[in-house]
Amino acid sequence: MIVERRESWEATRAAFRWRLPARYNIAEHVCERHVASRRPALICPGEAGGNPREWSFRALSRLSNRLANALAANGVGRGDRVAVMAGQSVETGLAHLAIYKLGAIALPLFALFGAEAIEHRLRDSGAKALIANAEGRAKTAGLELPQLSLTVAENFWDFLKRGGDRFEIADTGPDDPALLMYTSGTTGPPKGALHGHRVLPGHLPGVALPHEFFPQKGDLFWTPADWAWAGGLLDVLLPSWAAGVPVLASPAGKFDPEEAFAMLARHGVRNAFLPPTALKLMRQAPQAARRQPGIAMRSIGSGGESLGGELIDWGREAFGLTINEFYGQTECNLVLGNCAALEPVRPGWLGRAIPGHEVAVLDAGGREMPPGETGEIAIRRPDPVMFLGYWRNEEATAAKFRGDWLLTGDLGVCDEDGRFRFVGREDDVISSSGYRIGPGEIEQCLGGHEAVAMAAAVGVPDSLRGEIVKAFVVLRPGEPATPALEAALRAHVRERLSAHEYPRAVEFVAKLPMTATGKIRRGDLRLRERGKG
Repeated sequence: MIVERRESWEATRAAFRWRLPARYNIAEHVCERHVASRRPALICPGEAGGNPREWSFRALSRLSNRLANALAANGVGRGDRVAVMAGQSVETGLAHLAIYKLGAIALPLFALFGAEAIEHRLRDSGAKALIANAEGRAKTAGLELPQLSLTVAENFWDFLKRGGDRFEIADTGPDDPALLMYTSGTTGPPKGALHGHRVLPGHLPGVALPHEFFPQKGDLFWTPADWAWAGGLLDVLLPSWAAGVPVLASPAGKFDPEEAFAMLARHGVRNAFLPPTALKLMRQAPQAARRQPGIAMRSIGSGGESLGGELIDWGREAFGLTINEFYGQTECNLVLGNCAALEPVRPGWLGRAIPGHEVAVLDAGGREMPPGETGEIAIRRPDPVMFLGYWRNEEATAAKFRGDWLLTGDLGVCDEDGRFRFVGREDDVISSSGYRIGPGEIEQCLGGHEAVAMAAAVGVPDSLRGEIVKAFVVLRPGEPATPALEAALRAHVRERLSAHEYPRAVEFVAKLPMTATGKIRRGDLRLRERGKG
């Protein structure tokens, strides 16, 4: 799906049309079309500072054919769920290609999941096979999973050799199931969002604009986000390969902001998806105060939590570009975004509806809200990026929609020009003295204070006001947690936002509860406060 650049956002959007073929397979799009390319498909950093290894599209094609044949010989076929838990690795890339070629359904699993999270997803999906690294294999060793008949881990390369290097790709259409991604479980047990092969072309406009009309000559993409999440798989790996653009894999282990800067320079990375948490950690790195030699970024996209003006300003100083925020969720991703090449980015705003998507703010009755009023962000169906439904859960699928609108559960505002601002999860909104307060703006404001590394804001019960705003603050290294600083932070928000929004309570903490994708778990903080009562 090519997005042609026009003179304005409106003109660019008006010129776009979906053109989905009647028969379509993700593996054909992202690999087979590029087997003659001279550019690498995947660059894997060497261990302990060794030379990186490059994999061509041709090599990925042949190796994934072998894997598809080997899986088929072991009874894996069309519609079967195959779990993949191998981090950012060539094994993960090959697994996805082979699964799509088979017409099976890929089930990505996060490398840092614990046994309980893994068991829920494998049981609920009825996964027939698991492709994992040694660590992932160890986590499943003691689980009772009668439907799981095949595990490929330490024997991956020997297993792959059992299959021939020619394979006829399954005849699939855009709506045939391809990918089962589980929600993060912040609002209940994780549910499996089932996507068709169309999910990839559905993502492409949402990658193109926040990455300044990606792809461009010489682009090379990287993200620290695990390829088990939409941010890593559907925002980076598969769209890059669809465009014939190389992807740099991250080394295994905890995110290291200093190494992130070094990787950007060492490999000549041009494009990156950096979640807000990663950007905040990089801003705190000792060398982050000045722009690094050798770094020549062309685009950075970010999403999941709002950045705020201070982080965007830092991005301009550190990288010489404007970080473009975007918005979506597992069920319907990359539907809003910014593109600094078309218009200035407004800090705290998610941008406009990406070409091809219709987004609105609705009231409780499903009616569109007037500009400037808060309601629930919703996306109209049909839409190629939208999920097919929750896995074997028709009731939850039906509850996700009101008429033709998919309800995100996120509150937002749309202005007269069609720009959207995120207010907060519906459950996160604070009701104080009759005011409805979104935590995001407070957190951004606190994050702009020189002493603050991260902050979260929640509502806690109050006999007079119903709720008051309480802030949980992680300080930067070396900053002392004093009553004077607490008072300064309250005044900082009161002066910059409003007297009704400032945190009447501040608690300094060593860390904040986060989801696996780097979002603040405000619900955990609220439950902790209720437990004190």
